[in-house]
Amino acid sequence: MRTDTVWQSHDLVDTFLSGVRGGIPFAAEQIQLVLRFLDFTEHSLQHVVDLGCGDGVIAQAILTHYPNVHVTAIDFSEPMLEQAKARLQPFADRVQWRQADLLNSDWRIDLKPCDAIVSGYCIHHLPDDRKRSLYQEIHQQLVPKGSFLNIEHVASASPAIERLFNEVLIDSLHTWNQSIQGNLSRDEVAQKFVHRDDKEANILASVETQCTWLKDIGFQDVDCYFKIFELAVFGGRKP
Repeated sequence: MRTDTVWQSHDLVDTFLSGVRGGIPFAAEQIQLVLRFLDFTEHSLQHVVDLGCGDGVIAQAILTHYPNVHVTAIDFSEPMLEQAKARLQPFADRVQWRQADLLNSDWRIDLKPCDAIVSGYCIHHLPDDRKRSLYQEIHQQLVPKGSFLNIEHVASASPAIERLFNEVLIDSLHTWNQSIQGNLSRDEVAQKFVHRDDKEANILASVETQCTWLKDIGFQDVDCYFKIFELAVFGGRKP
């Protein structure tokens, strides 16, 4: 039974965007790292796909940094797409929208080959066998020398490290809540934003395992470019 359908809920999306997204540790640095990696692409970027675009924050950074790039923004959640459309309205002439379920390969229907594919905090909702087959589809969808960058929630090495990560995340979200004049206590932040029911939708795999999958599929320059506990940026290039 799949659990990621909770993201079809407007209430959950509002909770995530208002209480979590801005408080993710080193969120800005993760996006900047993606841009830095893409800057080293061996050909000019024209078409980038954002898989699980969420509220469009990664697409916004790409569209701002690369004024000639067009983005195809794909998400399963209609409420998230609504948020992304509002955020990306200034770039409307360079964005195509697609509602698609990454649990199957329909996201690729009529999609032209692309120079880069990015994803942020999305693929961890898929079962591991589907994660791996999706990475294969991504490899096929990229042009030669195309890049794949994944900002992702990954598995901790042990339950103790998971507990430590949760404490770090709670502190970061609590600081964020205070910065936007929120009045939640640390315990309230923990209950509302970290120890929340939709965490059952997370199916976490280690970054080491996922990098091995990418190498086996045929990606080059595969590495974990950033990691703090369960937050990682990893990917590679198509030869």
